Amino acid sequence: MSTSSANRTIEDILLKPDAIPAMPPKTMVKEALEMMTAGRLGLACVVDRKGCLVGLFTDGDLRRLLLRSQKPLSALFADDIIDHARTEFMSVDRHTSISEALSLLQQREIFDLPVLDSAGKLEGVIHLHPALRALLESDGA
Repeated sequence: MSTSSANRTIEDILLKPDAIPAMPPKTMVKEALEMMTAGRLGLACVVDRKGCLVGLFTDGDLRRLLLRSQKPLSALFADDIIDHARTEFMSVDRHTSISEALSLLQQREIFDLPVLDSAGKLEGVIHLHPALRALLESDGA
């Protein structure tokens, strides 16, 4: 790995908030899934009025929810997304190196990592594929 790729930060490749399915806590699960589908990400970011990340909901969370829930699907779809979102999650800041972000994604076996400022406000999401692409391009692969 070259020095330039090891030191390059995620700031240039993070998905900005307007490209991320972000929603308030009271959004219904069905609407959250529609936003995730439209946004072509397997992730929904639940944010409060200040834009601070308060929960994450992923495709994997949906699969686990469907397998364990005893509710009819129509009732489950009417639930608030925050009721099923993870409120404990790993995040990084915009100064994180691409190689460090990739290492975290690999260690956790996840595709997306929220990028937060010091107050917890959502600044974006780092997605596995653009991070890999940037690393490969900077290494001349």
